[in-house]
Amino acid sequence: MSVGPVLVTGAAGLIGGWLRGGLPERGWAVRSLDVVPLVEVRPGEDEVVADVTDLAAMVDAAAGASAVVHLAGIATESTWPAISHVNIEGTYCALEAARRAGVRRVVLASSNHATGYTPRPDEGLLTEADAPHRPDTYYGVSKATMEALGSLYADRYGMDVVCLRIGSAFPEPTTVRQLATWLSPADTVGLVHAALTAPDPGFAVVWGVSDNTRRWWDLTAARALGYDPVDDAEPFAAALVEAYGDPGPADPVHARVGGEYATGAFDAERIEAQQVGLAEEP
Repeated sequence: MSVGPVLVTGAAGLIGGWLRGGLPERGWAVRSLDVVPLVEVRPGEDEVVADVTDLAAMVDAAAGASAVVHLAGIATESTWPAISHVNIEGTYCALEAARRAGVRRVVLASSNHATGYTPRPDEGLLTEADAPHRPDTYYGVSKATMEALGSLYADRYGMDVVCLRIGSAFPEPTTVRQLATWLSPADTVGLVHAALTAPDPGFAVVWGVSDNTRRWWDLTAARALGYDPVDDAEPFAAALVEAYGDPGPADPVHARVGGEYATGAFDAERIEAQQVGLAEEP
């Protein structure tokens, strides 16, 4: 394990908070970067307040780091100008800053929404190869672009870049779909740790979900990195099914990998119109 800290972008967010607590327990020092100050800086933690799209600031933040874990970005659908600037430009800056600072490993928080229009399998589990890019939103496009940029930096510059196609990262599942897609806090930390420590992964794309009984995704590639999930959403199943029913694969939210993002509920043009005052709230 390298002696430098792990630079975590988007550290003030939900997943960032989990990593700020969990990575030090696994021996990592953490340098936390966000555009807003942290509510509480933990003992031994370095804090950097900077915009992930500021390349010069990112290069400074990456200096001396052992790895970069890039979480920063808009975490749902938004307008194209916002998504393209924060998510796509931000990913470029994270990778380019790592390259310029001599950081050889980058872990990117991708998403199932990079493949959101992929049909849910009738049987068996989806491998990463079964789900090429079929983004369901501008947000999904930004994650597909993230993976493409990661591939470029791995091939052109010999960096190790691991893309985690995260499902639903929440403290606990809150919908029936999340019984398949949930990634628990403990498994989030375990997956990132595996991505940081896997020997010579080169460029890798892996599903990021817990070992859910109802999951749709094959975890073979993630396990090959050293991921050993400890959680399963099934203990939450009875209460969620009682509350919401148990929709079958024909239900629009359950028919495709991206869930409601692939149903039109996150229509980008409507959202953009709302933000410029041309449409009413739904």
